[in-house]
Amino acid sequence: MDLEHSLFVPARPRQLPPVILHPFSDAHAPDRLTTSARASLILQGLLPDSELGAEELHRRLLDGRYWLEQCMEVVVRDPELREAGIQQESFSQLLVDSAPGPVHAKLRQWGVMDYRGIFRRALGLHAAFADLPSHELLPESFLRSHHRYADALFACALENAHFARIRANDFPFELYASGEYSKLLEVQWGEQ
Repeated sequence: MDLEHSLFVPARPRQLPPVILHPFSDAHAPDRLTTSARASLILQGLLPDSELGAEELHRRLLDGRYWLEQCMEVVVRDPELREAGIQQESFSQLLVDSAPGPVHAKLRQWGVMDYRGIFRRALGLHAAFADLPSHELLPESFLRSHHRYADALFACALENAHFARIRANDFPFELYASGEYSKLLEVQWGEQ
């Protein structure tokens, strides 16, 4: 079976983790990702234990996780999905090309009209750079036309991968701004 063009339809829908958008204009965003990585290493026993409890370490770990990795954890835990050829690219294409209706509506409400372009470019740059290099390391032509390069990188990443396509009806997810999600968690924790 050619996974590159096959559509996988599961026996039942699977809820995906929410996409949480972090404001990179926030001066604390890089620190948050570093703290998340450190918490992961402590939880794995690769760094000495800290005074923080396991619950706080898990919170810090989840604060910096990438959505694609979280979605792949859903796949790994489910025998039907593991055998279906679902890869990170399956979720990338879902996010860019066929996000659920409520996600479209929320982004439009926020005034984001070309969310496909934003997600495509972010995923394209992530495919090429684990950490985005400083602007001094990139040629001016790249910086001036970064959107074209990022679009091409995304297309290349999908073209070079073998993965099953999936649909929003079968893999629904929600989208939150980081502050909005934090408030939602506070309310849920307060109810417990």
